Amino acid sequence: MAVLPVSDTIAAIATPPGTGGIGIIRISGPLAPAIMQKLFRPARPRSTFESHKLYYGTITDPDGRVLDEILAVHMRAPHTYTREDVVELHSHGSYLVLQSVLAAVLACGARPAEPGEFTKRAFLAGRIDLTRAEAVIDLLKARTSDGIQLAVHQLQGELYARVERIRQGLVAILAVIEVAIDFPDEDVEILDIPQLREQLHQEVEEPLARLLAEADRGRILREGVKVVIAGRPNVGKSSLLNALLREDRALVTAVPGTTRDTIEEVVSIHGVPVFLVDTAGIREHADQVEELGIERARSKFKEADLILFMVDASRGMEAEDQALYESIAGKERIIVLNKIDVAARKDVELLEERFAGEEIVWMSAREGRGLDILEERMYRRFLGGDDRLQEQLACAPNLRHRLILEQTARACTRLRQALELAAPPDLLAVEVQAALDYLGDIVGITTPDDVLDTIFSSFCIGK
Repeated sequence: MAVLPVSDTIAAIATPPGTGGIGIIRISGPLAPAIMQKLFRPARPRSTFESHKLYYGTITDPDGRVLDEILAVHMRAPHTYTREDVVELHSHGSYLVLQSVLAAVLACGARPAEPGEFTKRAFLAGRIDLTRAEAVIDLLKARTSDGIQLAVHQLQGELYARVERIRQGLVAILAVIEVAIDFPDEDVEILDIPQLREQLHQEVEEPLARLLAEADRGRILREGVKVVIAGRPNVGKSSLLNALLREDRALVTAVPGTTRDTIEEVVSIHGVPVFLVDTAGIREHADQVEELGIERARSKFKEADLILFMVDASRGMEAEDQALYESIAGKERIIVLNKIDVAARKDVELLEERFAGEEIVWMSAREGRGLDILEERMYRRFLGGDDRLQEQLACAPNLRHRLILEQTARACTRLRQALELAAPPDLLAVEVQAALDYLGDIVGITTPDDVLDTIFSSFCIGK
């Protein structure tokens, strides 16, 4: 998506599909005020509209046919989301009504907005940097309250501020190096190498390392984790799914093989989006339909971030349990020993000995006993056991940011090596400039057009 000329006026439905009390048509660009004047009929006739004030009236098509009763607002540039003239038409939330209003707007000279184009215009106008633009899509896609808070902090510019502080540290280093390049014949030694190394460490390398350390945790809050419940038939997998969901989602019977396909649901565990997958019980001599479910279950094991390996504590480890346990060797897992309410002490002692060294949770999924312990263990496994999550994740880099920060860190490593070897100032300047260019990609100073296209194409139309 190339940079669009400012003469374009764009329009789109800004509210989600479906029926609702209110639906909004958003218009941005130089024709927005004229379109409002042409189509909107205020209840009290007037020739001008105050900025950022809602007016009640009707909306018509270009031929004057009334389409709906609405509230309309004209927001004058530059005090708008896009820094252009923006009009919003608030109609009833019928899809057909919204389509008819949008068609009338387009007939007056606007064109349909592309995905993310309103936010892209805000970025191109300098109202927001690229990290804030990406925070908008994170906010729209957030699945938990913690994910929302992460996006809000980034939307408020906290990630931008941290990246900018690192950039300014590099700019200060580059300024000293450029003086040495400009005055190579001075008798006074301009470059204080130990000082530059310390400055690089304190102002660049350490804050870079902190951002990179937070990236994986930020990914978990944004995207969630996949947790697969595994075990042979009738060990309580579906009961555990229901317990974690706090609802009866899966059928629970005493008949082995009730679950013949995977069941997938999303739940929030201490603010982390968790994609739970209940799988068909793994056993020999399954019928043809059940076997298909078992094959699908095995494929889910490969995709899992964490496996909850369930064993019926009242029956102990049987051959099918052992075969399944061996098949998930090397995977992140928690051993869930279920049916503790009916297990004999001897069986408990044997299982504790069998899984010595593993992380074990004893529980009764049917009664909900041990559920809080399991959720706490899962949360700590996801996030490294740190209880200060909100402090550390005021803003966390996404995958694109992390890859760029890694490139920046490598450039800084090369710079440090060059300083230790007393390399010429022009070589030092090359590495500093490389690091600056990488950081510029994060905030949008030097970001290539194709990267911008990819970022904004992931937005919904109307945002």
